[in-house]
Amino acid sequence: MASNKSTRTHKKQLARRVVVLGTGGTIAGRAGGAADNIGYVAGEVGVADLLHGIEAPQGIVLVAEQVAQLDSKDMSHAVWRSLAQRCADWLADPSVAGIVVTHGTDTIEETAYWLSCVLSAQRPVVLTCAMRPATALAPDGPQNLRDAIAVAATEGARGVCVVCAGTVHAASDVQKVHTYRLDAFSSGDAGPLGFVEEGRVRLTRPWPLTSFVVDAAALDAAATWPRVEIVTSHAGASGALIDTLLRERAAAPKGAVDGLVLAATGNGTLQQDIERAAVQAQAAGVAVLRATRCAQGHILATPQARIPDAGALTPVKARIALLLQLMRHASAPT
Repeated sequence: MASNKSTRTHKKQLARRVVVLGTGGTIAGRAGGAADNIGYVAGEVGVADLLHGIEAPQGIVLVAEQVAQLDSKDMSHAVWRSLAQRCADWLADPSVAGIVVTHGTDTIEETAYWLSCVLSAQRPVVLTCAMRPATALAPDGPQNLRDAIAVAATEGARGVCVVCAGTVHAASDVQKVHTYRLDAFSSGDAGPLGFVEEGRVRLTRPWPLTSFVVDAAALDAAATWPRVEIVTSHAGASGALIDTLLRERAAAPKGAVDGLVLAATGNGTLQQDIERAAVQAQAAGVAVLRATRCAQGHILATPQARIPDAGALTPVKARIALLLQLMRHASAPT
């Protein structure tokens, strides 16, 4: 009997944990009927309930924690900070094999990129989602969650990624490219990291390296976050929005714009009035960055460019990169 007890204790000690952090989204949505896939309220079902019926991989214990409960279109800096801190806390526990974050599809690419910049994730942090609510006749959330757990439990996995419709996307590359279909995400030119097939991960390229910029542990010290806005360059555009932001900054610097991301056309080109206003903003001390509106490709630098570019980052990810750059500069010793 003592020998059997010892064996059971040893097995219990060897068990690894996958922590599932809930933030709401369509995956936790509830509609009035099973046939309704769009008229739902996001963030209604708790993460512990989402795990009902999900079988853990062998040797894995699932742990659920609710960090937030919202529609991801309303994702905030405060929730980002809380989520990053909880991820960092769990990753410090050697018994944790990986983390899964349930999230809405609308801003999942932003949250994934954010986490990739504030976590030194030597183990996997896997965001997942759904395009149909939990109450749908054929919800996609349970399979996406099962696949995400499989990725989080995979030996050797690391970094931040997004799992949806059986595809694994790196945080730096993933974009939502469709409004309705279940396979709504793409990794563009880079292609996916791999695929989840019957609970097993088939990699097509290496796990991503961390793009660590700011330590999540230091985020508490940031009393206020820099204000970074996105302005789109388009046919018939003017520099009026940027001019207004500059006047606001001159009149009341506190809470005024600190950075601008320009969603540029093609290879980072800007409508002339937008460029004129942006150069003035740059001269006034506002950090300015160009990102392309194109869904694929990256900006190839040109010697005549007066405004730096964000390379392959989309405008929303370039905003995060600029936000973190400003935070890092603000916290640097003078």
